[in-house]
Amino acid sequence: MSKRYQTRFDKLEKDNQKAFMPFTVLGWPNKEESLSIIKTMIESGASALELGFPFSDPVADGPVIAKAAFETLESGFKTADAFKLIADVRKLDAEIPIGILVYYNNVLAVGVESFFKQAKEVGIDGVLIADLPVETAEEVLPIAKANDVDLIFIVSPVTTDERLAKIATIAGGFIYLVSRLGVTGTDKSANNLSNLGGLIGKLKNQTPLPICAGFGVSSKQTATALLEVGVDGVIVGSRVIEIVRNAKDVHGELRQLFGELESSCRETKAKASTI
Repeated sequence: MSKRYQTRFDKLEKDNQKAFMPFTVLGWPNKEESLSIIKTMIESGASALELGFPFSDPVADGPVIAKAAFETLESGFKTADAFKLIADVRKLDAEIPIGILVYYNNVLAVGVESFFKQAKEVGIDGVLIADLPVETAEEVLPIAKANDVDLIFIVSPVTTDERLAKIATIAGGFIYLVSRLGVTGTDKSANNLSNLGGLIGKLKNQTPLPICAGFGVSSKQTATALLEVGVDGVIVGSRVIEIVRNAKDVHGELRQLFGELESSCRETKAKASTI
């Protein structure tokens, strides 16, 4: 695990708190406002950041994030711009862990070695390649490790035991747990969590890595429900994009959402019977 992830998660565990991890698409709605949104995330108590590189066919993302990614690409925003923007983010906070969500073509277009070298240079701590099968991750893993960057993997309720064991062996940073099937989005109801407790318990028996849940986290209610099941943090993305697109007072509404989620992560304890 990277030093920044290790330090942050150790501190959260010591304080008996969970991780609040907001997500946005880099460069959206424009470079300046994107940086301003991330600044608000940091000021609102984000434990770590998840930042998405825009991609033309983001198969894991729902329509809200996909539309933002498309608009960003249409504006001429490139991978080089994403790295430059992250360098600016790192200047805002030297200690906050920064994870990025990309697709394999984002990496291949630059070259695997060049991509991870640049990631290290700008202060990225973890890379989640959404469409990288764990079976072929061995091609990327040594390069990531050589640059002190964690490879983060997605686990879902339908992940096989064999794949789960492989991920537990090679993953770094944290485990990204899909809290429901489908793509990212703002499911307004509390997710069906009946199958997650067993999966979380299985993961915790195989890896010391924190387990952070995304997909459908849109409110304090959904965050609290997931934290009570036993996850170590929550990731919210689509709701962030919706606020930026629709709110009259963007930063005011973001601060309200982030404040609610941060307080949930600070106050909610897992129910022992669920894991």
